[in-house]
Amino acid sequence: MNTAGTARITQFLNFYNALSGANMQTLADIYHPEVVFIDPVHEIHGVSALSHYFTGAYARLQHCEFTALDKMEQDQQGFISWRMQFCHPAIGKGKPISVDGCSVLHWQDGLIKYHRDYYDLNEMVYQHLPILGWLTTKVKQRMANATS
Repeated sequence: MNTAGTARITQFLNFYNALSGANMQTLADIYHPEVVFIDPVHEIHGVSALSHYFTGAYARLQHCEFTALDKMEQDQQGFISWRMQFCHPAIGKGKPISVDGCSVLHWQDGLIKYHRDYYDLNEMVYQHLPILGWLTTKVKQRMANATS
């Protein structure tokens, strides 16, 4: 793992591992007021909109933990690949789910101004839902057989 010069990335990871529905107000401690946050589902502008989004996302979340796989930071930009393990009662019957992903970060004035997450939405959600899980597995199998 690349760890040279990654203090802000480590702070980011620690922040997310401590985040819960009870401390959403702390988002303003690391995010710029005009942050742009993008993930496979949303594009959000502004720290108050981000707080609203996370309040909903964390409302029923039973557990969420991130482990750094690799990280890099240079000037006002950073990257972290991570493994997230979470439990949510509406996904996979509340059993632990692991998802690999990465975040691209840009800082301005010491705060995160741009945050983009990349991860497989199928791995995170769809394959853990009864009908969609079966269907996505079948589609993946057919695609794998077509390229073999």
